[in-house]
Amino acid sequence: MQPQDVFSLNNYLNSSIPSPYPSHLPIASTFPINGQNTNPFYGFQSATNNPQSMSLSSNNSTSDEAEEQQTDKNIINERKQRRMISNRESARRSRMRKQRHLDELWSQVMWLRIENHQLLDKLNNLSESHEKVLQENAQLKEETSELKQVISDMQIQSPFSCFRDDIIPIE
Repeated sequence: MQPQDVFSLNNYLNSSIPSPYPSHLPIASTFPINGQNTNPFYGFQSATNNPQSMSLSSNNSTSDEAEEQQTDKNIINERKQRRMISNRESARRSRMRKQRHLDELWSQVMWLRIENHQLLDKLNNLSESHEKVLQENAQLKEETSELKQVISDMQIQSPFSCFRDDIIPIE
């Protein structure tokens, strides 16, 4: 980055973003101005002038490890998200299956209730018919016994009944 680029960037930052600090407080610049080498960490020396810079540069492996750990965490979080989405979808499908089964059971209950009602109506009709048939049968038996009695009385009253061979005995 060229010094004029840093200066124009600093101007851009100062002009377009309103400062969260009151205007009477001094603000330390985090970018080099006019070739000055200031560190954004307020008062710390630059890594190139510091003998500890070698340890900081050797810590690139630590930053690589940190990036790798961050990547691993991202992968783990991504897997958790996918698993959570998968579990939600599975639960939704399970609820749908349960609802479909419940609907089928209610449909079956309604069908069985209708069938039960029809069978009860049929049973009532058959019971009424049976009662009518029993009454009619009793009436016919009564008529039969009355007719037998009439025939028997007629045979007794007939003067020629003992000479007739074609008279059928009454049982």
